[in-house]
This record gives sequence, structure tokens and C-alpha cells, in this order.
Amino acid sequence: MAQIGRLLTAMVTPYTPEGAVDYAQAGRLALALLESGSDGVVVAGTTGEAPTLSTEEKLRLFAEVKRAVGGAGAVIAGTGTYNTAESVELSQEAERNGVDGLLLTCPYYNKPTQEGLFRHFEAIARATSLPCILYNIPGRTSVNMTPETIVRLSHIPNIVGVKEASGNLEQVAHVVENTREDFLVWSGNDGDTLPILSVGGYGVICVVSHLVGNQMKGIIEDYLAGRVEKAARTHRSLLPLISTLMTAASNPIPIKYALNVVGFSVGGLRLPLCEPDKAVGEKIAAEVKRHRIDLPVTV
Repeated sequence: MAQIGRLLTAMVTPYTPEGAVDYAQAGRLALALLESGSDGVVVAGTTGEAPTLSTEEKLRLFAEVKRAVGGAGAVIAGTGTYNTAESVELSQEAERNGVDGLLLTCPYYNKPTQEGLFRHFEAIARATSLPCILYNIPGRTSVNMTPETIVRLSHIPNIVGVKEASGNLEQVAHVVENTREDFLVWSGNDGDTLPILSVGGYGVICVVSHLVGNQMKGIIEDYLAGRVEKAARTHRSLLPLISTLMTAASNPIPIKYALNVVGFSVGGLRLPLCEPDKAVGEKIAAEVKRHRIDLPVTV
């Protein structure tokens, strides 16, 4: 599974001024992210405003981004929803569109049991030959997928890892210790990247890497090479930016605002999300200007 890579960017979905998906700009953004440190991109995840995208828009995004990227990096399609049958169908269509893997979020709103979670992910994984990454984010779904459930799911061969955003290092350590040897754990919180690496994690599926991808890649590479203090210094230097992007407003409001500030146009947001107010916008812009931006921006 090395082709999926340790640093994946959970990519925003660019829109035109009229609010339509800007597929050409999505392709350009994916290539710029690969150029600035990412090993691949996640398309139509939470950061990509998946709940406001139609099935047709998602499938075209998968195809267009994969066409733009080619073999330069992995394209992971966000195909998990709260509807198992819909998730199966979308996953199969995404596979036909040539993506490299799937990101499957825990079903939200309906709060299934752990057995329901197991059966949901099992059904999707068995319906596709693609590598599947589970996504545990209880802060958004209101259900925590327990380590025991993740361990059970790790026995399904094409479930290759989990994006862990529970913020619980004990849980992450349990998963690393008890899943099969090649099962991978990506941090789902940018600020948890270094701590998760320290307990055996693999990498991060990241938001801040839109702006500082090379620096996030450096944290991973330095830690793996034993340059722990250097990795820690970079980690500490980026924490204020990570905090601002995650707390100034709901993701992806701050990162889309920041991308527009640095000159990479990604348009606005779809309701019920909306642009930040003036004070929040100024806070985001001020923090972004404190940092070296890795993303190549062409005017």
C-alpha cells in the first residue's frame, strides 16, 4: 500500500463564482498539492463539502481529478455515507472511474451500534476490490468506532487502514498493537500527527497541507529518520496555524478562505456553510501570513 502514501491532503472542492463545481481548478489544485509535498489527495471528503455534492458531481470529480493526477499520486474517493446501500453503489462507481482507494466515514446522524458499524464497512469493502480506509471522527458523527471494531474490520483484506480523529492516543495505540501488521493508521487531526507517529502511526490525512505540505511531510520524514527534535520543532511551529484553521470556524470554511487569501482561487462555499465574518477572516489571514506557504500559486 506504499502507493497511497503517508501524507494525503483532504482536498477542498473549488467552485466557480456561480457556485458550480470547478473541475478544471480541482485538477490544478490536486497537482499543486502533489508538487508541494502530498503523496495523494482525498476527494469529496468532509473538507470537500461532500454532503452538498450530488452523486453526479462526486463521480465527475473523482474522474477529473484522477485524469489530472494520472500516476503522480493517489486519488482517494470519499464514498462513505450514512446509507450503506448508497455507499456501496457510489464506491463501485468510483472504482469504475479509476480512483486508487476509498475513504469511508462512520455513518453520521443515525448513530449505529458497533455491530452496525462493522456490517456497514464490511458490506462496502466486500463490494469493491479497492483499498478502503476507515474514518473515525466522533466529533462529527457522534459515534466512536471502538478499537475492538477496528481490529475486527482489519481482518478484511482490502480494509487497509483507518483515519483516526478521535484524539484518543490510547485508542490509537490499541489499534496499532492489535491490527494486522500491514494495517495503517493515519492521523485525522493535523495536530495529532506527531503524537500518532510516536505510537506507531503511519501518516496523516491533512487539511493544513493545502498550505504547508512540504513542512508536514518534513515532520513525518524527520521523525522516521530519527530527527525527533527537528520534527517536534516543525510541529510546534505549525500548531497555531492548525489551531486557527480548525477552530476559527467549521472546516472547511477557514481553509477555503486561506487558499483564496494566498491567491489560489477555490471560490466560496455551499449552504449551509458560508464565508466567515470580517473579524474571523482577518484572524485567519493574519495567521496565514505568519507562515511560509509551500503551495505553488500561479496568477
